[in-house]
Amino acid sequence: MSDKDRNQNEKAGNSRRTFLRNSGLTVGGLVLGGAVGSLFNVKSDSNAESADHKNMVSSSNPNQALMYFTPDQFKTVEALSETIFPKTESGPGAKELGVVYYIDHQLAGSWGLNTREYMTGPFYPAKAVPEQGYQTHLKRQQVFDIGIESINAYSTKKFKKKFQELEKEDDKIAILKDFEEDKVKLNSSLSSSFFFSILRSATIEGVYADPMYGGNKDMGGWKMKNFPGHQASFTNVLGKDKFVAMKPQSLNAQHKM
Repeated sequence: MSDKDRNQNEKAGNSRRTFLRNSGLTVGGLVLGGAVGSLFNVKSDSNAESADHKNMVSSSNPNQALMYFTPDQFKTVEALSETIFPKTESGPGAKELGVVYYIDHQLAGSWGLNTREYMTGPFYPAKAVPEQGYQTHLKRQQVFDIGIESINAYSTKKFKKKFQELEKEDDKIAILKDFEEDKVKLNSSLSSSFFFSILRSATIEGVYADPMYGGNKDMGGWKMKNFPGHQASFTNVLGKDKFVAMKPQSLNAQHKM
């Protein structure tokens, strides 16, 4: 190869590298500079650039992406769920387990839109018998929108701060207790106790659901309970007299083999 051809190839490689770096070419939220660059036989400029790329890819988690909440709603629900399921000596709390992502993703889907439930009136929230459950025309998305706004308004009125800005755990617990005991009036279609009940249920679900749904990060919820998750087989522990601790497996564990 002549010096002229070698210089032209080097310039072409540099141009492609500059384009990939500056264009922010992505697929599914992952920067593909290294992968796509290899197609052009382009080497990294330095070890530092390669290390930065590895950190960028490894830190990307498709579950940690908001699908419904606004950033401010996210902060409020994260603080609410952590108050309901706090970190203790037994293990991580809702915040560390990513429970807010589970709730966010559920709200963005059929659960949040009540698509599989009967949503036609008449509604009698004040007269419904316990067996009928709480009756409302509001979808869960609307319930959370109203509930989050109301809990921040109540917190601001009582403590001059939004819920996520409160520093004292006792203040947070006091607000949640008032909602649980229906001491806060929202509107004729929604009670504060109903909002608290579905918030609490969703929080517990996010702690123990399979990690593929957004919560239970690193299967931390299962590890606290010694729950094995989705094992391919239990034949090696059948018939044993003592409890056998097993490393938990998620639904997508087979993709990591």
